[in-house]
Amino acid sequence: MQNSNRAFLLGPLLKGVSRSFYLTMRVLPPGMRDPVGEAYLLARAADTIADTSLIPPAQRLALLLAFRERVNGTSQNGAQNDDALARIASEVAGQQAQSDEKLLLESLGGALDVLAQLDDADRAAVRDIVTTLTEGMEFDLHTFPDERSGQVAALGTWDALDRYTYLVAGCVGEFWTKMTYMHLPGTLAPELRETMYQRGVRFGKALQLVNVLRDCGKDLRIGRCYLPTTMLAQAALTPEDLLQPGTSARARPLMFSLVRIALDHFRAAIDYTFALPRLSVRLRLACLWPILIGLETLELLVANEDWLDPARPSKLTRNDVYRILACSTLAATSNTLLNAWFKRLLARIEARMAAIDRA
Repeated sequence: MQNSNRAFLLGPLLKGVSRSFYLTMRVLPPGMRDPVGEAYLLARAADTIADTSLIPPAQRLALLLAFRERVNGTSQNGAQNDDALARIASEVAGQQAQSDEKLLLESLGGALDVLAQLDDADRAAVRDIVTTLTEGMEFDLHTFPDERSGQVAALGTWDALDRYTYLVAGCVGEFWTKMTYMHLPGTLAPELRETMYQRGVRFGKALQLVNVLRDCGKDLRIGRCYLPTTMLAQAALTPEDLLQPGTSARARPLMFSLVRIALDHFRAAIDYTFALPRLSVRLRLACLWPILIGLETLELLVANEDWLDPARPSKLTRNDVYRILACSTLAATSNTLLNAWFKRLLARIEARMAAIDRA
């Protein structure tokens, strides 16, 4: 029964809730799949708890913290633990439009059983990553108003945004690197350990900055502005201004500043990928796909004159994604081909921004 439950949770259910990440999961070496898949499931459940806007933020926060205690096994009261899972299954799962997410929340007991079956080192690593990710979600719930309030709040400084990108994504690069060193010894050079951890953090930050910029218009409409007020002030803008039609052009220099930071992080992510042996095709693909999708998304973003309009998203088509998957699979072992591809993408993005700056 345990094996069948594990197979369902880390197979069909993971596929149902993870969308594009499941593609990455499928190419991971076997030793990494279970802990990475388990971490994803628990983090996805926590994210669903934190983002269910029909439930008041204070109630979501209480459930999120109770769930984190349950994951970490730190609560002293077993009955309260069980009550928290029951409340999540009833109060949060009932609000889900997606049946797979509803099923995940109703299956948390099984997911926690899978966590208990991991070996000690994997279990500790999964608990660490889920704790850090939920700290990012906790930060959101403390920082921003109720999505239904009609108010908007912004992060204060660049440091706050940089810290946020670590909590919700940079830590994932750290976790990924830890899993690689633990499960695939010899794949990453031991003498590069600290460098690879730093690159892994920047890898995650790059992807989160893409998300912040791509989703800015949508986030503003639920009261969340991740663009720092100090940067907005330099452009003589307020978070409320960003909701007004025609503000995309005024805010473009700020967006370009963040794109350039993201590109520097992506260069670290590219170095991370090239540090993997050429014949570690599965690991390379798991890195190549988010880098290439992220860079092509940035290319769409800098070309989007209405980037703050949620009706005009900078989003790749399904065919674009399939093209990236196919071409990268063919090029995965060739540093020459990959380097040329990366250079073309980076150059196109930089050239587009430079042309707009000159206009």
